[in-house]
Amino acid sequence: MTAAGSPEPRLALDPARSALVLVDLMDRIVALPLEPRKGAEVLTTAGELAAAFRSAGALVVLVRVERPGVAEQPSGSGLAAGLSKDGDLEIVKRTIGGFQGTGLDDRLRAHGVTTLVFGGIATNLGVESTARAAGDLGYDLVFVEDAMTALTAPEHEASVRLDFPRLGSVVRAAEVRFTPGD
Repeated sequence: MTAAGSPEPRLALDPARSALVLVDLMDRIVALPLEPRKGAEVLTTAGELAAAFRSAGALVVLVRVERPGVAEQPSGSGLAAGLSKDGDLEIVKRTIGGFQGTGLDDRLRAHGVTTLVFGGIATNLGVESTARAAGDLGYDLVFVEDAMTALTAPEHEASVRLDFPRLGSVVRAAEVRFTPGD
């Protein structure tokens, strides 16, 4: 709330310059014991955000991890069922963050993206690592608090209360909207 008691202004994104980046929403990670919300809750919120981004004509980026140096990935290493749609950009990472060695920066720039909106698991690991690299590359950052979770509530809270406000804006999914088209 503002000092006058009115609601905070909602976040308004330009769909032509924004991308939703969802990190590690894979069955084996969604199924972990997570806090402050369960992986299934994050997956639902992330799916709703992705649908809104697609509807507005904004890019959806789905980042998933593969373990380097193994012949076969563990069961559940693909994206959660139904998350990916035609036109989405899927990135496979082999480090904690989504930029190192993936070509993600080049692909985002080719789409004219300047603002990244983040969700995923784990808040303080894959999401934060990817976001820090994005910040170093000059992207504007938005963190959707209710579209992410971590292994423990204190780890999640440290990122969303201490780190993320220093890197960008922290919002809830209900606050995300798009500017009217020209």
